[in-house]
Amino acid sequence: MSFSHSMLTRTEGIRATEPVRWRGLDGMAGVFWVAEGQKRATGYYVSPDPRIVVFFNEVASHVRMCDRKGSPRSGYRPMRRAIYVPAGMPLWTEFEATHRFSHLDLHIHRDRMLKLLAPSLGSSAAEAALRRPAESEEVGAIDDLARLLVEELSAPSRPAIYSECLVGGIAAALLDLSGPECDATTLGRLGRAQMDALVARFDEAGDRRLPVAEMAATVGLSETWFSVLFKRTTGQTPLQWQLTRRIAAAKTLLLDGDLTVAGVASQLGFADQAHFTRVFRQVTGETPAAWRLAHRALARGG
Repeated sequence: MSFSHSMLTRTEGIRATEPVRWRGLDGMAGVFWVAEGQKRATGYYVSPDPRIVVFFNEVASHVRMCDRKGSPRSGYRPMRRAIYVPAGMPLWTEFEATHRFSHLDLHIHRDRMLKLLAPSLGSSAAEAALRRPAESEEVGAIDDLARLLVEELSAPSRPAIYSECLVGGIAAALLDLSGPECDATTLGRLGRAQMDALVARFDEAGDRRLPVAEMAATVGLSETWFSVLFKRTTGQTPLQWQLTRRIAAAKTLLLDGDLTVAGVASQLGFADQAHFTRVFRQVTGETPAAWRLAHRALARGG
C-alpha cells in the first residue's frame, strides 16, 4: 500500500538540531527527530492517520500535553515516553523548561493498522482499539523495538518487512488491546484491570475523593477519553460513580462504626454535616441518622 503521511503542525520555540531521518514503508512512515524545545515552547499537532510517538529520553518533567482545545493549564498532564494518538485527535504540548529530546514518529494508515491487529483481535475489537488513545511511561520493549527501527531509518540494511514487523511490535505493546468487550457496539470500554486500579486508588484516598484527571492518570488515559470510556463502562460519570461509592462507604461507617454523623461527613470529604445529610437523603431517601437507626435495628433482629 503506497502511503504519504500528512499532519498539521504548528510549533513555536522548537527546532530540529540534527537532520531528520525518514523512511516510507507499506502503509506507514517512520520519522526520527532530534530536537530542542525552549522554555514555554508550544506545539499543536493533528493527523488524519493514527500515529505513535516514542521518546528516547525522559520528558515528563519538562513537557506537558493536552488533547482538549481551550483547556486551562490544569488540564495539561506530563508527556509520557510513549503515546498512541488516534486519527483526528489533536494534541497540544508546552515546555516547562528548555529540553533536548529525540523521538520516533510513526504515521500509520488506518487500514494498515487494522491489517496488523485484526488477525489476532478480530475486526470489531481492532476497530475499537484504534479509537482508544494510549500512554505509557514504562517503555521497556517499546524502547528496544523503536531503537532497532531507528537504525533501519538511518541506514536501511534489511528488507522492508523487518521494519514493518518492528512497527507491529511497537503497536501491540502500546495500544490498549484489553478486552473482548471492545466491539463495534460498545465502541470501547475500560478493562477489568483498569476498573480494579480505579477502585483501589479510590479506596486509598482517605476522603474518597479523586479529581477526574487523577482517575484518568491512574489508568493511563487522557481525561477526555477516560470520561467517555468510563461512562460507557459504568453508566455513570466519574463524579456520579464516586458519589455512589462514598454513600456506600458512609453506610458502612454508620452501621459498623462509632462515628457521629458529623464525623462520617468529615471522613468522607463532605463540606459539613448538612451537606452530607442532604446528599445522603437524595440518594437513599432517608437522613443518615434515620438510616442508621433503622438498619441497626434490623441488624439486631428488629
